[in-house]
Amino acid sequence: MGAVASCFNSVVSAITSCFMAVVHGIVTVIKAIINGIVAVCYAIASVLTCGKVKRRKATTSAV
Repeated sequence: MGAVASCFNSVVSAITSCFMAVVHGIVTVIKAIINGIVAVCYAIASVLTCGKVKRRKATTSAV
């Protein structure tokens, strides 16, 4: 019975570590996408206002 339990624990450990790696990768990609969107929004706002927009607290609600 010990061998079965050991094998099961190994499988669970492998699945857990793989799952955590996948989640970490997804979170990293999402953060990169969000940062890219924010940078593009600031660039567009800067162009539309001829560079008057600075990074500050937003006075209007941005969705």
